[in-house]
Amino acid sequence: MSKPLEGVRVLDLSHVIAGPLTSFYLAQMGAEVIKIEPPLAGEVLRSMKGGADTDTPTGFAAINAGKQSLALDIRTQQGAELIRTLAESADVFIENFRPGVVARYGLDYTSIKAVRPNIVYCSISGFGQQGDWSQRGAYDHVVQALSGMMMMSGEGDDAPPIKVGFPVIDVAVGMLGALSIVSSLHRRSRDGTGQYIDASMVQASLMLMYPNTCAYLNDGTPTTRVGNRGYTGSPAADTFQCADGWLAVAANTPEQFRRLAAAIGVEDLCNDTRALDLEAFNLPNGFVVPNDRDYVVKRLRMAFATRDAAQLENILSDAAVPAARVRKLEEFLDEVDTTDCVRLPDYRFRQGDEELRTRGIGFDFDQEGGPTLAGAPSLGEDTYAVLRRAGLNDETIAELERAGVIRTQAKAPVPVTS
Repeated sequence: MSKPLEGVRVLDLSHVIAGPLTSFYLAQMGAEVIKIEPPLAGEVLRSMKGGADTDTPTGFAAINAGKQSLALDIRTQQGAELIRTLAESADVFIENFRPGVVARYGLDYTSIKAVRPNIVYCSISGFGQQGDWSQRGAYDHVVQALSGMMMMSGEGDDAPPIKVGFPVIDVAVGMLGALSIVSSLHRRSRDGTGQYIDASMVQASLMLMYPNTCAYLNDGTPTTRVGNRGYTGSPAADTFQCADGWLAVAANTPEQFRRLAAAIGVEDLCNDTRALDLEAFNLPNGFVVPNDRDYVVKRLRMAFATRDAAQLENILSDAAVPAARVRKLEEFLDEVDTTDCVRLPDYRFRQGDEELRTRGIGFDFDQEGGPTLAGAPSLGEDTYAVLRRAGLNDETIAELERAGVIRTQAKAPVPVTS
């Protein structure tokens, strides 16, 4: 069965997370992705080995599976010329250097468009290609700080800033980059035109906070730090400490609140004018509006404190009240493995003598053609094959390698077929 992006060729000059995740999506959907990286040591993520003797550690392999590695120095005249030659048959070009860097080597959009007029070219950066901050370096937690994300988490205005505990913006840029490329390819198939895409970490950050961003831009609504409370503001949309752990509950509507109250023995709150705006509470739709939030929350906390989180999770879920015991990531993944609670894709790639396992790319296709089984390439694994397809002979390839422009090696991973 064919995959959606079969026949699409991608040249990927990006490194670390945001750009490689963009091309990872394309590779997993069938595109031929040629990853271009420095010949001496490869891209920086290869160095995060955790003591393992490999150039494809898990962090690197997980977002570079299914790609080819072309080890080539773009800083040399010969290397840059080879990239432009490869671009003549490419559909997509991705780079995430600081704005202006690739232009030094004749690999900017204008230069690539000159050899491939309908190229879809995606530049990924911290702050975009224009503006006074465009030359600033950017990492995920720095952009979390700058964009206000760190001040969206935690309790109270005086609490220290709290970052999201994983590179959420890098991942979001990767997803948005892939979306922008796929939509541009669709337009190109319709009218033949290429596209230049300016994707940035600040844009991704604002999209992650989209409701709050729009609330301020349109209504002047300031952000508040709501801790572990839900977005609706219902006093029963919160995270409560139970006798054996924590439970997140989203009893947002009056009907959900009634069911929650019955489950934990605080039914009287549903008729208590001190606790709730009963007029709003008895409307056919809407959210729960407290009259005395502190009083309601205190009653709820006292009731939750005597109950078992795991047991209450099941009781509330059965009563159509969204609830979940707070787990660590590893707890959740183990639970998925050992029960039928959630059915997720199980992608496995052969990575050297090991097996790399993931839980897919975030969605399922009925007719997707299955996962791309090849693991991540070793540095330069595909250099020879890529350059031979580009028309270079063995002598020329050998000369380029002696000059340090490229690096070749031929050990290939074996796909897992089970």
